[in-house]
Amino acid sequence: MPLAVAVLLLLTGCREVRVQTLAVGTTAGPGGNAIIVVRDPTTLAHLGIKAPVRFKGEFGVVLLMGPHSRSGYRQVIESIRASDQRVRVVAFEQAPADGGEPASDYRTYTLWIVPNSVYRSGIRVEVVTPSDDAIAQTVLP
Repeated sequence: MPLAVAVLLLLTGCREVRVQTLAVGTTAGPGGNAIIVVRDPTTLAHLGIKAPVRFKGEFGVVLLMGPHSRSGYRQVIESIRASDQRVRVVAFEQAPADGGEPASDYRTYTLWIVPNSVYRSGIRVEVVTPSDDAIAQTVLP
């Protein structure tokens, strides 16, 4: 929910808007780290994520991290800072304490749902590690 709150504050100023963390989990979709703005069901399905997003009135923001070949990884959102030009997310993945089990390659994800009314083209969203290494970035088209 912290990313949603930051995006909310950045994009809407003082207006109150409902934003929700809809899902966290894993997906077998190919690729590496990415932050993706999802505006249609085809893109969401291509990512291997099933969620009841109502695209007529809302859009999704998906943070994908990985791939991993051991089970048990999960995302941790450490902080979110927003300005009028960007949203900066500090995140990392926590490895399983027991080392996990061998698994087919997968990526972890967090999906946030945001009302279309707060969408603003040109906002840069960047995700970095706690040590400030780049993970992923995108610009709202």
